[in-house]
Amino acid sequence: MNYPTAEIFSQGEEVVTGQVTDTNAAWLSQELVQMGFVVSRHTAVGDKLADLIGLLGDISERADLCICTGGLGPTVDDLTAEAVAQAFSKPLKLDETALEQIEHYFACRNRKMAEINRKQAYLPKGVVRIDNAWGTAPGFALQYKKCWFVFVPGVPTEMKHLFNEHIKTDLKARFKLQLDILITIKTVGIGESELQQKLNDFELPDSVQLSFRASTDEVQTKLLFPANSDAIERKQCINQLADVIGDSVYAIDESGKPKTNLVSVINQLMNDNSYTLSVIETASCGLISSKCIALDGLQQSHYVQRLNLLLTELNVAKLDDLTKVAVAISKKIKQQYNTDMVLVQLYSGDKKQFEDKERCITLYNVLLTPHGVYQNDCTVSGPLTRKQNHAAIRALDLLRRVLQNKCL
Repeated sequence: MNYPTAEIFSQGEEVVTGQVTDTNAAWLSQELVQMGFVVSRHTAVGDKLADLIGLLGDISERADLCICTGGLGPTVDDLTAEAVAQAFSKPLKLDETALEQIEHYFACRNRKMAEINRKQAYLPKGVVRIDNAWGTAPGFALQYKKCWFVFVPGVPTEMKHLFNEHIKTDLKARFKLQLDILITIKTVGIGESELQQKLNDFELPDSVQLSFRASTDEVQTKLLFPANSDAIERKQCINQLADVIGDSVYAIDESGKPKTNLVSVINQLMNDNSYTLSVIETASCGLISSKCIALDGLQQSHYVQRLNLLLTELNVAKLDDLTKVAVAISKKIKQQYNTDMVLVQLYSGDKKQFEDKERCITLYNVLLTPHGVYQNDCTVSGPLTRKQNHAAIRALDLLRRVLQNKCL
């Protein structure tokens, strides 16, 4: 099947000079991909009429759809309508309905419309007007050569309203869309290179595209299946690949269904088992509790400073010593708070060593559960914020593994 191609065209000097971040393009791309379009390009052009005219002509030759944001305001630097008029030989014409809507917008706010706002009611001849109830600039759409062009304001709230209320429905009727199936295998505690090595000998069907996406908290392995792929074969392929990756897999997401993250998975498992949890954290400096704010059973204690002092005084550096300390602390906390589980996080060395970005620090996590004691450890280096986040993720991963019966 040939999928319709789409381009995002952002207009405005503030975009190309970096004064504003073009969040519109990212949002629109996600929406279009989820509908079944292939987004081929993002282009940004400043407030230069010749550049706008030239780009519109180029896009009309290569794309099936173009959504253009910005340049519909009332000031002299808003040139989109004029560029369309010249590029497609459609002279500007006053749209009386658009003018009435703009006047009504100001009247409802007890404000007098400035004469300059009349400019926004001049649209290229023959276009389809897109009414804007959230601002003064109407959008408009037209077909030119192979491309269906949609022009919307650059204000994100207005753009999103117009897309959701008008444009999305029209695109579904106008284009034959069939959405490929994107599977995202989410992992924690494993890097991209190790993932790639594990999958080197795994044979995917030729029709399936494989890609990776890494972030500070996780690495995602993405599988794009054709829309007409067999459901049973698809499931077998996903399960086999997940088995190859191993216990680092914490969730598998499918496009069109609710997305998960490490905390949401833990939250569901905690609720399923009606567990409560107390957390003692040192290296993560409160990030575990912050990330777990959605955990209904979380009970946070306030022993962080006291624990830092305790570790400095003990000067413990061996895993066995730290484990004994952590187990003793967790049992005391369990008695005090009567929670089902206690997660205790410690690290070797003192606070000064931990804050030194050139120094490697060993992190230790111990989880006391009704079924026993579990632990993991790792070494981390770099800036303080990196150490803190890594410490939080490793602690949460221990909790996740125990809850999913993937104990270390």
